[in-house]
Amino acid sequence: MVLEATMICIDNSEWMRNGDYSPSRFQAQADAVSLICGAKTQSNPENTVGILAMAGKGVRVLTTPTADLGKILACMHGIEMGGEMNMAAGIQIAQLALKHRQNKNQQQRIIVFAGSPVKYDKKVLEIIGKKLKKNSVSLDIVNFGEEDDGKPQKLEALLSSVNNNDSSHIVHIPPGPDALSDVLISTPVFNGDGGSGFPAAAAAAAAAGGSDFDFGVDPNLDPELALALRVSMEEERARQEAAAKRAAEEASRQEKVEEPSSTSQDATVVEKTNDSAVEATGNSTDPMDEVNALLQQAIALSMQTPGSDDSSARDVDMSEATIEDQDLAIALQMSMPDNAKDLSGESDMSKVMEDQSFVSSVLASLPGVDPNDPSVKDLLASLQGQSESEQKRNEDKLPNDEK
Repeated sequence: MVLEATMICIDNSEWMRNGDYSPSRFQAQADAVSLICGAKTQSNPENTVGILAMAGKGVRVLTTPTADLGKILACMHGIEMGGEMNMAAGIQIAQLALKHRQNKNQQQRIIVFAGSPVKYDKKVLEIIGKKLKKNSVSLDIVNFGEEDDGKPQKLEALLSSVNNNDSSHIVHIPPGPDALSDVLISTPVFNGDGGSGFPAAAAAAAAAGGSDFDFGVDPNLDPELALALRVSMEEERARQEAAAKRAAEEASRQEKVEEPSSTSQDATVVEKTNDSAVEATGNSTDPMDEVNALLQQAIALSMQTPGSDDSSARDVDMSEATIEDQDLAIALQMSMPDNAKDLSGESDMSKVMEDQSFVSSVLASLPGVDPNDPSVKDLLASLQGQSESEQKRNEDKLPNDEK
């Protein structure tokens, strides 16, 4: 992209009121100027464009070179038409405006729209052209409208004197059905040197669709809207390209992040697999332990003496029965009447036990004791037996004592 500062010299003379270019010469020129300004500012963000009027009350700079497209388009409104075009003064003032540009690295270019007759001789124009060439200023000429008085030859002489390495151009546009801007879109005046302007593909598409009212807007009726739509299309395309680039960068960044995470996930899967294998091994050994425990229990049971459990159970029962017998004896002893308690010795106890009716009444008075219970009867029988044996021993002792 070429870095340029451009001054556009427009023709606002009385000749521009003619209607041989639709809708008029001046309106067709204004559409072409708007299109070129948009192309210059879009091709490079640092490009600047200025507007200069060569007729009317005098040569007048409408705006100095600026990158603000809105300011450039606004200065085109309200231009007064009248008088004759002063091309020589217009070119010289445009050169002076470029000399005072802010960025000295910008190349200098002047674009002249000549839609009315040129009153200067060839020699004057050649002198102006050589001066432009000396100051490294390129010149583009758009010839349209009047063709009398050798106008094309004068403009060709001016171009030849300023041209340096084909950096300057001239375009002759006769009246016709095509708009002035549509014809310029495919010329070097619009594309510039080194690709200044829209890309070639976009320019070709615009040229192909210009006659069909691109975006549904007739550039002849509303050139500013048509230009705004074209600029908006280019901005949207650039935005989409930037978004696609950012998306590609984010995708590559995510792939780089996912690679180590996938490695850690694989390690986690391996650890989980090992843990499940260990758990499966532990589960498989548990039944064996249970079988071994059962076998040991069976061996222990087989080594026991038959009936050992029954004997131990019987021992427990007998001990419990003995305790019950002792409790029963104590209860009987406590329930004896006073006369029975006064009895002394084993003879008195045996006498009490011999009285069956008394013992039965005492047992019946005890809570929870059944005199007819076989165990109770066995206990009474054993007590009676003991009392009888004690009585016999006492009787055996008495004769010995008497002796």
